[in-house]
Amino acid sequence: MDNEGENATLNTHRWQKLSPIAVLYFIASGIKLAANNVIYLLPAIAISYSTVQENPQIWIPIIVGILALISVSSWLQYFFYSFRLIDETVEIRSGVFSKTHIDLPFSRIQNVTIERPLYYRLTHTCCLQLDTAGSTKQEAKIVALPVGFAEKLKQSILAKGKTHNTPTERQADEEKTLLEQPNVGIESEQILNTRSIKDLILHGITNNRVWIIIGALAPFYDNLAAYLASLAEQLGFDYERYFDAQSQAIWQLGLAFFSLVLFATLIITLISVVGSIVLFYDYSLAKTTDRYIRRSGLFTKQEVTMKRSRLQVIALKQDWLDVILGRVNLELKQNSSTEQNSNQLQANSNRILVPSVTQDEAHSIVKDALPNNKLHDISFLAISKRFIFRQLLWLIPFNLLVSAITFSKSGILGILVTQLLSGFIVFLIYCRWKRWGYADDDEYIYLRKGLFGVDFYSFPKYKVQQTQFIQSRMMRRHEIATINIIMASGALSIPFINQNDAKRILGNALFIVSKLKRSWM
Repeated sequence: MDNEGENATLNTHRWQKLSPIAVLYFIASGIKLAANNVIYLLPAIAISYSTVQENPQIWIPIIVGILALISVSSWLQYFFYSFRLIDETVEIRSGVFSKTHIDLPFSRIQNVTIERPLYYRLTHTCCLQLDTAGSTKQEAKIVALPVGFAEKLKQSILAKGKTHNTPTERQADEEKTLLEQPNVGIESEQILNTRSIKDLILHGITNNRVWIIIGALAPFYDNLAAYLASLAEQLGFDYERYFDAQSQAIWQLGLAFFSLVLFATLIITLISVVGSIVLFYDYSLAKTTDRYIRRSGLFTKQEVTMKRSRLQVIALKQDWLDVILGRVNLELKQNSSTEQNSNQLQANSNRILVPSVTQDEAHSIVKDALPNNKLHDISFLAISKRFIFRQLLWLIPFNLLVSAITFSKSGILGILVTQLLSGFIVFLIYCRWKRWGYADDDEYIYLRKGLFGVDFYSFPKYKVQQTQFIQSRMMRRHEIATINIIMASGALSIPFINQNDAKRILGNALFIVSKLKRSWM
């Protein structure tokens, strides 16, 4: 920006340039993009690994070339980026070869997110991200803003977003006052929930997502195993003796494998715990009169703002460890069209996640977000047992085919293994059926589903945008149906329920939508 500092004011007509410190953001984004694309190149890298080992110096020009390309690209992005605020609209010009001009009206802004990466916290600057209720192409991010100035701009956008009229001279004076006085127009906040380090450790243990990374490293397993074997030899550990079936008793061999699996699990869990702490450190969930605000992050401080009226669905999710420990991951979901395909551990801006809360804490937040909600007290109805029979239709012929193949190759032992596997699949189908449940009352619809864990969903009926009643000829004969309920946050399906319940739930929801005519935004 041309005017930097906490006391900077915004010129609503003149195009503003970013501070040169913004180059750091574009460089970090370029490095992150390159790292994400490496995943798609892993098979090719694995194939050419031996060539690289023979000529390790080949990495030097490759890395230098990539860094030079990222640096030049970052400087060009900075040079061609400008923005201004005019007539209740944020306008942004960007792009080097493909020019982009974004006109983002305040009335379309759904979230205002402030991010403070580590390299910006040292310079007291931040990134302001504006997400809309429409296409992902209408998202905008203004980087390298002074923190105080970004807060004033955020308050101005939120305040202006409440009215859609053309600014009058009086409104322009109010805007100028708001931007020059940081405490004007800022609503008082009430803290609803915070997370301690203990809670984040539990979240890392019970919600382990490191398996995604392990899957991506699959092409390197052979090389990794060879490296670990070499390292073990250097440390004087004779791994061949420990895993030799001829020199070890069966119980000793089993204990060795169990110890290896336990050690690998411990490493994976530690990585997951570290990721949880990095993402959710110093977590707080606050509310104002009309908004929820989530703040968290160890290296990158992130602040996500969600308008309470735009809340679509509340989800309470429990993995099997969460069920044992009595913890819940609570999600406040709104419009899903702005969801980005980013790191799966990263909390998206279209939802607010409250990690590993207790049942009482979850109940308190649900009651605040959706008054009169009975999610913790409602009795769920089971779906039809024909859900199980439907899954068996494909399992039975598959089982017969695999049994014939395994019998021809392994005899009775092959059939025994096949039947054990089929029995386990039947058990999974039963668990899936047992988890399914549905209910409704005068205001809300409730859904339960899962396998070993369990997820609960609840949403107001007036938020429904589309409904689908699905019934095949066989389902009609047995008076069952599947319904799909579509909202701004996505679709939820309830399969194989009594057709009278399906018609009643959908009919009542559509009646409420037409009668109340309340905005889902």
